[in-house]
Amino acid sequence: MTTAIATLRRQAQAYPVFATWLIFLGALLLIGLIAGASVLWVGLDVTNLSNRVPWGLWITVDLSAIALGAGAFSLSTIVYIFRVKSFQPIARMAVFVGFVGYTSAMLALVMDIGRPDRFWHPMVYWNVHSVLWEVTMCVIFYSMVLVFELAPAVLESQAVVRRFPRGPQIAHLLHRFTPVVSVVGLGLSLLHQSSLGATYGVLAARPLWFKPSLPVMFILSAVAAGATFTLALTVVYENVIGRRQITSQLRGHIAMFAGLMTLAYLYLKLWDFLATFYYSHLPARVEANSLLESTTPYGTTFWWLEIVLGALIPAIILLTPSLRRQDVWVMLAGLLAIGGVIANRWNVTLSGLVVPMDWSPGAANLFAVQPYTPSLAEWGVAIGVLGYALMMFTLGLRFLPLFNHAHHAPHDAH
Repeated sequence: MTTAIATLRRQAQAYPVFATWLIFLGALLLIGLIAGASVLWVGLDVTNLSNRVPWGLWITVDLSAIALGAGAFSLSTIVYIFRVKSFQPIARMAVFVGFVGYTSAMLALVMDIGRPDRFWHPMVYWNVHSVLWEVTMCVIFYSMVLVFELAPAVLESQAVVRRFPRGPQIAHLLHRFTPVVSVVGLGLSLLHQSSLGATYGVLAARPLWFKPSLPVMFILSAVAAGATFTLALTVVYENVIGRRQITSQLRGHIAMFAGLMTLAYLYLKLWDFLATFYYSHLPARVEANSLLESTTPYGTTFWWLEIVLGALIPAIILLTPSLRRQDVWVMLAGLLAIGGVIANRWNVTLSGLVVPMDWSPGAANLFAVQPYTPSLAEWGVAIGVLGYALMMFTLGLRFLPLFNHAHHAPHDAH
């Protein structure tokens, strides 16, 4: 750790841009710490959450971070279960993105639960009838899987090898168990990604949530966004260091995979919309949707932010060879995919909460929509989580051999 800090200090002194970047990230973390301290000291009164809208910005951050980390299980599955060795160079990077995504989600949850000192309760007081309990247990165990899969990269890092020369040998031993651990991780990932959607989908009193398609759409959107984000982050890193980390062929394969998953998600999303609002004509859903679109910007955020900008355009970029070969387009696809998954998790969460519950015919017309705007404390915590994620990416890409199996090629600017 001391060696790593010394190296970081020398690089900051040698590269002013890098030093400025670290100061910027430190400022984001400081904002998050101040906001988090205010929440822990005062309580959730500093937020705009309420009994009507108990989930807001923090849950959106949590669900989005988990979705963007889904490249860990999808790309690792391709490598270790389906034995597609051409994807090997991106496997560690995918696992690292997953680790940062899941730990970022946990930071948001620490604030959202209100009593973080009781985080251990689900592990002791089992509630097997709760979908959220199953999600909690799967996330805990899958985080352990990610730590196990990332351990070889840590043990092979220069900072560890200097102090612990046998690190690479232990890493090689751990790597033998990776295929088995990946199978376990795949099961845990599919369970909790789908169960996050089921958390909403099983609530009959929330007409906009109550449907069987949400678990599948949560999985597909996470796989698509996670793979796109992992590829885009790799391209950003390649441009920073000035050399390729993955071959153009692998880049095309990952882009095709992410693009096809995005198309599959769009197909299901379209039919879900038609079945929910066009064909079924269920009174509760019609009333809730009419109330939502007439009093909130839901229609705009759904069609433009979530569908067009967040899914359709990234799919076009990723499936068009001439576009995905250009760095700027791949990075744009990643940025849009991030925005799309955030818009989706925000829309899903808030659409079901701000409208009144369906407890009797016509109930939705008896009460007004419950408005919600995140407070400064909520934004501060979200900024702190973003700072943590960016800091982890910066330090991990600098000190960990995340592309140690890659075929390096000269960087050719596009």
